[in-house]
Amino acid sequence: MRLADDQYGAGIDLHPGEGIVVARDTGDGPPSYSFADYQRSHPLVLLAALFAVIVVAVARWRGLAAIAGLAVTWLILVKFVLPGLLTGESSVMLAVIGSAAVMLVVLYLAHGVSIRTTTALIGTFASLGLTVGLAAVFTALTRVSGASSDEAAYLQTVVGNIDLRGVVLAGVVIGSLGVLNDVTVTQASAVWEIAAVSPARSIRRLYTSGMRVGRDHIASTVYTLVLAYAGASLPLLLLFTVAGQPVGRVLTGDAVAEEILRTLIGAIGLVAAVPVTTLLASLLASRGAAPIAAYPASGGPADETLGVRRSVDL
Repeated sequence: MRLADDQYGAGIDLHPGEGIVVARDTGDGPPSYSFADYQRSHPLVLLAALFAVIVVAVARWRGLAAIAGLAVTWLILVKFVLPGLLTGESSVMLAVIGSAAVMLVVLYLAHGVSIRTTTALIGTFASLGLTVGLAAVFTALTRVSGASSDEAAYLQTVVGNIDLRGVVLAGVVIGSLGVLNDVTVTQASAVWEIAAVSPARSIRRLYTSGMRVGRDHIASTVYTLVLAYAGASLPLLLLFTVAGQPVGRVLTGDAVAEEILRTLIGAIGLVAAVPVTTLLASLLASRGAAPIAAYPASGGPADETLGVRRSVDL
C-alpha cells in the first residue's frame, strides 16, 4: 500500500505486518487515524546490541565500562541538565556541574582510578572551564537566539519561558566533552608510555615528545569537529544554496552561526587541552609517579601491559 505524505515527499510505502506509528485525531465526531511515522525500535535495538557486542569484543573490560559510562551520562543529562534547563536554571551552572559529573564518572569508570586518569581529568576540567567561558561570552556577543530550528520554536511555544540562548550554551559545552575526553586521555597515556620506555627522560623532553603526538591529534580532531558539524547542518546549507544566499549572509545567519560557535569553541578547548594535559603528565611522570603506579591494578578494566619497560629511547 502506498500513501501520499508531505513529510516524506515521495510517499509512504507500507507492507503487511510492518510496524508504524499512527496519530489519533479526537476532534468532533468519531476518532480518525493517520500515518505519523515508521516504527524503528526493532532495527535500532538491533544496531545498539551490535554496537555493544563489537565494543566489548574489541575493548573487553574497558568497552564494558565505556558502555556503562554512556548509561550514566544519559542519566545525568535526563535527570539533571534537561530538567534544569526547562525550569529556567542557570545554563552556565548546569553545563559546568553536569559536565563535571559526567567526566568524573566516565573517566574513572572507563580508565580506572590512577594517576594517569586523574591527570586527564584535571586537563579536561581546565579546558572545560575555558570552553564554558568562551561559550558564555560569544553566545552573548553574537546574540544567537537559539530559535533557528523548528524544534526550538516548538519548544518555545510549549514551554514558554525557556532560555533558548542558554540551551545553545549548554549544547556547546556538552558537545565538546567527548573530544576533550579523547584528547586528554590520549595525551596522558602517550606521556606515560614515553616515560615507561625512557625513564631518564627529563620533564622538558617528555613534554616535547608528548606535544609531537598532541599536534598530530589536534590536526586530525579539528577536522573531525568541523566535518561533524558540517554534516549535521548539511540540509540547512543545501537550503541556503538553493535560495542563492550570499556566503557572508549564510555564515552569519542565526542557524549557521550556532554551528560555527560550536565548532570554533570546541576546537579552542581541544587545542588548549593538549599542552595543559601534556605538561601536567610530564611533571607527574618524571617525579616518582612511576609508570607502574600510573596504571590501575589488574583484574578489571585496566591496562594489560603494566609497567613494561624497554630500553628504547623514543
